[in-house]
Amino acid sequence: MADLNLTEIDAQSAEKPHVILSRRRRWAVTGGVMLGMVLAALEATVVGTAMPTVIATLGGLDRYSWVFSAYLLTSTVSVPVWGRLSDLFGRRNLYLVGVFFFLLGSALSGASQSILQLIAFRAIQGLGAGALIPLSMTINGDIYTVAERARIQGLFSGVWGLASIIGPLAGGFITDQLSWRWVFYINIPFGLAAAAVVGIALVEPKRSDRPVIDYAGAVWLTCAITLLLLVLVESSDPATWTSPLMLLEGAGMLGFSVLFVRSEKRAVEPIVPFSLFRNRIITVGSIISFLIGAAMLGAISFVPLFVQGTMGGTATDAGKMLTPFLLGWVSLAVVGGRLMLKVGYRPTVLAGLVVLTASFILLSRFDATTPRWKLLTDVAAMGGGMGLVMFALLIAMQNSVDRSQLGIATSLNQFSRSIGQTVGIAVMGTVMMLSISAHLGEVQRTSGLSQAEVARAAHNLNALVDPALRAQMPPSLLKAMAGVLGSALHNVFLVGVVLAALALVSGFWLPRVDTALSPERQRALDKAAASPAKCERLLMAEMTTLDSENEPAAAEGD
Repeated sequence: MADLNLTEIDAQSAEKPHVILSRRRRWAVTGGVMLGMVLAALEATVVGTAMPTVIATLGGLDRYSWVFSAYLLTSTVSVPVWGRLSDLFGRRNLYLVGVFFFLLGSALSGASQSILQLIAFRAIQGLGAGALIPLSMTINGDIYTVAERARIQGLFSGVWGLASIIGPLAGGFITDQLSWRWVFYINIPFGLAAAAVVGIALVEPKRSDRPVIDYAGAVWLTCAITLLLLVLVESSDPATWTSPLMLLEGAGMLGFSVLFVRSEKRAVEPIVPFSLFRNRIITVGSIISFLIGAAMLGAISFVPLFVQGTMGGTATDAGKMLTPFLLGWVSLAVVGGRLMLKVGYRPTVLAGLVVLTASFILLSRFDATTPRWKLLTDVAAMGGGMGLVMFALLIAMQNSVDRSQLGIATSLNQFSRSIGQTVGIAVMGTVMMLSISAHLGEVQRTSGLSQAEVARAAHNLNALVDPALRAQMPPSLLKAMAGVLGSALHNVFLVGVVLAALALVSGFWLPRVDTALSPERQRALDKAAASPAKCERLLMAEMTTLDSENEPAAAEGD
């Protein structure tokens, strides 16, 4: 790792928490924002197991996917807006507003009387969720130093992973023992507790200036991203690409994007300051987050289909794929925090990208005869690579900007990954359908069935993952379709290889100078011994940092 020069060490050694709190208040705030993040993580997975019961009560099977899409849409679109507004108005106020929207959406979702109401209220809930996770990370950036953050974010990753694992189990238990409505109502007491703790314990410096809000930029950005996500969600079927609605949505997306760019160039306080992208860590970090988001969620979404449709596993077997991925993510995120303190963020990111790329290469080589334990091991390695990369990138992006841009920098990390996930699913879904269509003639020849029967089977792939429907399929057709699905998923996983490899190449563009850490600080003091003035300045910076880490009395209110 390249040594830091004295000027950079001098500037970074004085890094201390922007918000000075006592140890008791810091832990209270940490617990509050962690609880809010747990709610958002649970809500992303807990609803899935309750949905069959919801549909049985409210109906609307044809709108099933929109219960999830509405939440994803608003939570993704609002992330950069929440981040930038928190830079202007403070984290505490915006976090409380985000909790309010999340709990309002939860209460209304639980009281829904129709599937359309549930979709609308889930959109409100997603709007609040767009604040909870990125602002939780931003608040950590305010109240902890870089070294402390590297440790505390590992704890957050562990809690997030645990919440994601228990979400489906909790959803099923609550639905069976209480009611599907309590899947939403259960958020209310915990959300109120999180808001109360953060509202009381987090004391921020008073702002004397009156911020100028970029309303136009927020509106154009929201419209452009909303249409982009709609295009991506609907593009998995190639037949829709030239439909009038798709063309209209695409044109609208481009038009709103142009309006957004023009608005940001003129705005006094732009929602997304384009000057941020002159910072190489922000630019490259956003690109890497996008690419690995696309690779990760796209591949993980299709691994269960591979287990059931190609390997002949059960739904339980497919469900087990998520656990090793999350355990790998959490474990390596914790390890990555300590590793980054020793070797810096760039080697940590590159190591994670190497692991991620290698795991995708192995995944693309698996077939129906691959032992299940190899697939589980590879998925765990994939999660581990993600844990190393995303954790180190977050800390690096936060530490590369001024405090006044910490919220938008943190949000860009989350936003890039979310958009990447949507793009990844759309692209891989399209690749799968095109691959299956290209092999239908081969299926007809090998199975001996008519073209109509083969086409019907191709448009009803659910039969390959439903044991009852599999039993009703002719053996020749089942074998042929399983082989075609396996070939299509092989192409899907190759897309993951390309995305991961592009992320690895991008990683080498990260600056070689790493975040200032305590060993470098000491080395800088040793080198500065020949310059008494500079040595004294570095020592004073160290004393300031140590004071800020040991229960400062300023702005306590205790």
